[in-house]
Amino acid sequence: MTTFDANGITLERVREHVWEIPQEGDMRAPARVLASEALLEEIKEDKSLEQIKNTTHLPGITNHAICMPDTHQGYGFPVGGVGALDAEDGCISPGAVGYDINCGVRMMRTNLTYDELQGREEELVDSLFANIPSGLGGGGIVEPGIDAVDEILARGVDWALENGHAVEEDLLHCEDEGMREGAAPEKVSQKAKDRGKNQIGSLGSGNHFLEVQRVTDVFDSGVGEAYGLEEDQIVVLIHCGSRGLGHQTCNDYLRKIEQQHKGLLDQLPDKELAAAPAGSQLAEDYYGAMNAAINFAWVNRQLIMHRTRQVFERVFDRSWESMDMHLLYDVAHNIAKKETHTVNADGDERELYVHRKGATRAFPAGHPEVPKAYRDVGQPVIIPGSMGAGSYVLRGGENSMDLTFGSTAHGAGRLMSRTQAKNEYWGGDVQQDLEDQQAIYVKAQSGATIAEEAPGVYKDVDEVVRVSDELGIGDKVARTFPVCNIKG
Repeated sequence: MTTFDANGITLERVREHVWEIPQEGDMRAPARVLASEALLEEIKEDKSLEQIKNTTHLPGITNHAICMPDTHQGYGFPVGGVGALDAEDGCISPGAVGYDINCGVRMMRTNLTYDELQGREEELVDSLFANIPSGLGGGGIVEPGIDAVDEILARGVDWALENGHAVEEDLLHCEDEGMREGAAPEKVSQKAKDRGKNQIGSLGSGNHFLEVQRVTDVFDSGVGEAYGLEEDQIVVLIHCGSRGLGHQTCNDYLRKIEQQHKGLLDQLPDKELAAAPAGSQLAEDYYGAMNAAINFAWVNRQLIMHRTRQVFERVFDRSWESMDMHLLYDVAHNIAKKETHTVNADGDERELYVHRKGATRAFPAGHPEVPKAYRDVGQPVIIPGSMGAGSYVLRGGENSMDLTFGSTAHGAGRLMSRTQAKNEYWGGDVQQDLEDQQAIYVKAQSGATIAEEAPGVYKDVDEVVRVSDELGIGDKVARTFPVCNIKG
């Protein structure tokens, strides 16, 4: 048997790209890592493997706790982690969802070609930066009253449609059609609502961005056609989440769990895995509040996308409809959802809280939750790379339900902490090198943000996607490359 030693944790090779940490001691299930040996060498450098092993101590963990190929250390639960916890006798963990509830990505396609955009890159990046709020703190595209915030939390993108920030097709091409059922705005604290009410339609800071890209490769012409993608086409990628509202909601419930479920907390090897037992009032309250924050994040990305349409109209002097600026797909990658999955070879099904933290849902062709437009080919999956590397569009693979509860990676995955990145890179140099060497135009609120997000800070997205594709959990459809990028 082939093994891999990672700082005292031994992984056994199950098959190509599948490694297992065997169940031992108080572990309730094994842990699995889906990675090449090259990626494992990077993953072992932080506490990701220790964290995924700790995750197996959560009550109700089903089959395996899983690390995706882009895994890196997170708060309690690794970023790039998937944990399916029994919804009847398991638990739900805010740390396994993440602070930025429904951090996610959406891609908008256009009928513009790269040739049509060349020469306007600086004008476009300047206009996007001037019109789309970014950075820490407040400032959004809209600043509604608190009653409207409650409506956003309850109704999601349907609110945006009613208020002129969306068209019907936008809802049809969004995960859950842009509205999570079971959202409970009354379970979101006033402090969280106050933090979010003036941030609706804003990128925020950190690794959040809006990037104009060109399609460089289409690997599957049939699926590419179904997604409306072809080579040399311009697309727009938006990556952000629920801003201060989501962060405050996660923090509120972590503190409540620490106070009300100390017994369960004391059983876990890491207090950052704080969880509420399934069926408890706190579990139900958190699930309702989290679903509301999910809706908030979908509206946030929707407003940014619709403002982007307006910017393109001004820069190109054409209507957005004539440029075919339609949503390809919006998918969450910090989320927990009640889903029914087959859990053994006998075909038994269980309702599970599937936690995806830095992991993307990747349902295959034929699954009823894939939008009708894509059901014959599979759910679109969007994998952003770094500023200097390509991003990918995948489709949910036929092996995803068996291997990963219908999940795959969410990006390239960090190699360096933000502090280390700022010590190793100077933002102005990174910005100039991208423009001079790769014709990529970047604009941000500060040089520090650019340094934190320098291309060398991330894993090789090509290798992450290769593993996903070869495992059949997310199949390559197309590759894109940056043209211009704005950040907080």
